[in-house]
Amino acid sequence: MTVPLRATYRLQLTPEQDFAAVLELVPYLRELGISHLYLSPSLQARDGSAHGYDTVDPTRISDALGGEEGFRALAGAGLGVILDIVPNHLGAAPENRWWADEAKRAEVFDVDPETGFTRRFFDIDDLAAVRMEREEVFHLVHDKVLSLLGDRTVDGLRVDHPDGLADPAGYLERLRDAGAERVWVEKILHPGEALPDWPVSGTVGYEFLNDALGLYVDPAGERPLLELWAELTGDDRAFDAVALEGQMEQAETTFTREIEWLRRLSGERWSTHEIAGALARLPVYRTYVEPWSGNVSGADREHVAAARMPDDLARVLLLEEDSGEQLAEFVTRFQQTSPPVTAKGIEDTTFYRYMPLVALNEVGGDPGRFGLSVEAFHAACGERAERFGEGLLVTQTHDTKRSGDLRARIAALSTMPSAWEQLVRAKHDAEAAPSAAEQLFVLQILTGLGGDITRERLDGYLEKALREGKTTSNWLDPDVEHERATQEWAWSLHDDPEVLALAAVAREEGDRAAVGQLLLKLTTPGVPDVYQGDELTMLALVDPDNRRPVDFAERRRVLDAVLAGEEPTRETAKLHLIHTALALRGRHEAAFGRTGAYAPLDAGPGVCAFSRGIAEVLVLAPVREFENAELMVPEGLRGRWRCTFTGDQHDLGERAAVADLLSEPYGVALLERA
Repeated sequence: MTVPLRATYRLQLTPEQDFAAVLELVPYLRELGISHLYLSPSLQARDGSAHGYDTVDPTRISDALGGEEGFRALAGAGLGVILDIVPNHLGAAPENRWWADEAKRAEVFDVDPETGFTRRFFDIDDLAAVRMEREEVFHLVHDKVLSLLGDRTVDGLRVDHPDGLADPAGYLERLRDAGAERVWVEKILHPGEALPDWPVSGTVGYEFLNDALGLYVDPAGERPLLELWAELTGDDRAFDAVALEGQMEQAETTFTREIEWLRRLSGERWSTHEIAGALARLPVYRTYVEPWSGNVSGADREHVAAARMPDDLARVLLLEEDSGEQLAEFVTRFQQTSPPVTAKGIEDTTFYRYMPLVALNEVGGDPGRFGLSVEAFHAACGERAERFGEGLLVTQTHDTKRSGDLRARIAALSTMPSAWEQLVRAKHDAEAAPSAAEQLFVLQILTGLGGDITRERLDGYLEKALREGKTTSNWLDPDVEHERATQEWAWSLHDDPEVLALAAVAREEGDRAAVGQLLLKLTTPGVPDVYQGDELTMLALVDPDNRRPVDFAERRRVLDAVLAGEEPTRETAKLHLIHTALALRGRHEAAFGRTGAYAPLDAGPGVCAFSRGIAEVLVLAPVREFENAELMVPEGLRGRWRCTFTGDQHDLGERAAVADLLSEPYGVALLERA
């Protein structure tokens, strides 16, 4: 069925949380205000799959999740369905009939004819990349999904990792031509990078996440936090330098197979070290040069120039010399290789090494960008409104390094650098097993958690973090003794009175920031997405911690209290806000739709304020000090407004004191024309 797009709710499907279990949640989600279920991959995955990204048979719906009958029952229950699909790779497993058939394998999968190796998804050997540029392969993988789109069982698609494809633009055009009207791409944009002019509704929203977070990071905290980090770790390098080191390391170790393939395709014109350096220095995930069409964008030229690679290599990558068929393939595969080098080198290495403020270490984020002005945030929202008015907006996903609430509490340390330094110096132990960098990292996590974690969860997280960082341990040859000592040190401090005291302050500041970011997600241009369970306070770490089962019975109880008129508390404020804002979006569909107007308002540098629609909705979110802030009210917005939280009336003249418009416990304002 086609359902008006208001908000999505991301659900991670498992054999325990299958189609039938989700069907039972539909009444709750509808009353919350959700319009669409945003489902993780639902096609047939390998036996025992916990996530669905290892599809082995894309021609049928997963039996473990309930099969096609269960899927169609869910899709017909009153909410639209957005389905996560995986065009880049399939599971290289015996139950994959195309992989098991050696003759078919070469047709479907991207196999090096000289070595026989399975192009991979990142560094995962049993996820084999497919030759999606071939039309017959496109239909093998997509005909089931296209039939679900054709009969309106599915309303839209989320495309996983399009950067791994040989021709992302061509693939997305083929999807559109086959009837996919709404498509969101999991494209990770570097801050300031623009999404190409693809036929899509937008991205899955990481750029919004980092922009919204940046509003609540105090730039005044940058210098003291960086100085403390440099003093204790002995490393005063900027983030970019540490990131380059991580990317080079990954290119020359984890991805030696891919680099060697590129060297051979180049006719051994460049060494593996030169190719690795070019990949590592690229300032974005990838370029989109098209050897088959000759298309090279201005952005492609800028990014290749910024990589400071050998001149002749740059000329080949930009099609400035006749490269021939083999070098044309080199250009394509170079572009397919740079995303995993970037992702593994930065997100899964550097983010666990460079940690002055780990709230900034988020997918699509730049830890070197310490804070964002209200003006810059408005500019980013304006661009989204103009180009991709239905792009998804997130504060948490299944892939984020931390949940939105935990990230906000850690970011609050930027507003209290002296108190943070005092705690660090009190707890720093030069004789302890964890390095100085690891101690700073652990203390930030513990301050954000405020004691709200079990030993099992903390131990599992620290094991992963230490191995991802690859300095004192790693996945291939883990230093279990060091890991255990670090876990012991961390647990000894998880309920330390001084840690908990600062955690209480960070919670106060951070929870207000989290609610502010939630309000912005619900009201700025785009489509808000709620991650499963995030309608109540969620202090989650990286996967698998953020994929733990959700207590939906508790959320149902809170929603029932909301519907009965119960006043919100700090613990229930997020769910109250989601319900209120989504109801407002329902009353003003055009104002919040793809072409709905977004107009920034002046309320001083500490307040993010704007209107939506034709003078229909006012939003105010204080981001820093605003004690005497005033909203400058344009003539068209003057008059009577109603607070959507309390029903109170406000008569706005030329100026209005921001403090008078805010509602507790939210600390924000969401006003509707009376």
